[in-house]
Amino acid sequence: MAATIGVAAEVYYSLELLKENRELPHFRSWRSAVAGRMGAATRPLTSLVPVRGPGLDLLALMGDVHSLDHAVDNLLHAPVSRLRREFEGLDFHLGHLPWARRVSEGDRDARRELAEAVRACHRLTVEPYWHRGRAELVALSARCANLMLEGGIDLLLRSVCAPLVRWRPPVLEAPYPRQVEVRLRGRGLIITPMVFSKHPVSLLWDPLDTAQPPRLTVPALRRSLTGTEPAEADGAAVRNLESLLGRTRAAALHVTVEGCTTSELARRLNVTAAAASQHATVLRNTDLITTSRRGGSVLHLITPLGLALLRTGALTEP
Repeated sequence: MAATIGVAAEVYYSLELLKENRELPHFRSWRSAVAGRMGAATRPLTSLVPVRGPGLDLLALMGDVHSLDHAVDNLLHAPVSRLRREFEGLDFHLGHLPWARRVSEGDRDARRELAEAVRACHRLTVEPYWHRGRAELVALSARCANLMLEGGIDLLLRSVCAPLVRWRPPVLEAPYPRQVEVRLRGRGLIITPMVFSKHPVSLLWDPLDTAQPPRLTVPALRRSLTGTEPAEADGAAVRNLESLLGRTRAAALHVTVEGCTTSELARRLNVTAAAASQHATVLRNTDLITTSRRGGSVLHLITPLGLALLRTGALTEP
C-alpha cells in the first residue's frame, strides 16, 4: 500500500478532471470553484494535457513524493532522455507543440516555467482541498490495512477494487486501455489511493521501465470534495488544541498533513532545523506523525491519530 500517488500526479489528474464531460458528483462543487480561475500562470501545464489519449506521466517525472518542493526538484533534474520518452506520442494541440517540444528537449527555462505552473495549479486545484483529501487517503489506507489483516490480499481486492478487478490466482485482471499481460517478476504491485481520480480503478504501468512495479489506483473520496477556509475554523477548538500541544507544535502537526522534510518544517514554522527536529520528535513519540528516510532527508507524515486530533480543531495554516 502506498500513502499517496504523489502531489505532482494529483495536480495533473485534477486538470484532467476539469476537462471531463461526465458528471462526477464528488467533484461538482470543487469544479465550480476552480474552473474559472485557471489563467496565464497555469497555462504552461494545462497546455500539456493532451487533446485525447493518455496524458503526461508526472508520476514518472516528479515522483510519488508528498512535498511539492521535492517534486519540483525532481522535475528540474530529470534526465532529458526521460523527458523525451514521456512526451513521445502524446497528442498535444497543434498550437502547443512548440512549447511541448521545448520541455521535452530539456530546455532549462522551459523546465522552470513548467515547475512554476505546477505550483500555480497546485495552489488553485489541490492545496485548498488537501486537508479533506488527505484525511480520505489516510482513512482508506487504514481500511486497507485492516482488510489485509482480516483476510489477506483476496479480501482486500474484493472489498476495495471489485467488480472491476478480479483475483484469479495467480492472475490479477484489471482495467487497461488495451489487452496486455504484465508479469510482475518479483516487483510486487502497489495499491495506491488517489483523491483526484476519474476512474473507479485503474492500472498504471510503464512498459519502458521494468524496474518499477505497476500501480493499481483506487479513489479515496467517499463524499464531496470541499475546501476549508481559515475563517471556517472553530476558534475555541483551535485554542484547545494549541493549549494541548503548544501553538508551534500544533502548527507543526498541521504542516505534516501533506508531508514535509525537517528543513521544510523549519521553513514553514520559521524556526531552526534543530527546533523543527525536536518538535517532530515529540509528535512522533506520541504517535501523531511517522518519520521515514527518503534519500538524504527524512519525511514526516501525519498518522490517523494525528488527523483525528486535527479534526477536533480545524487548524489554520501557520
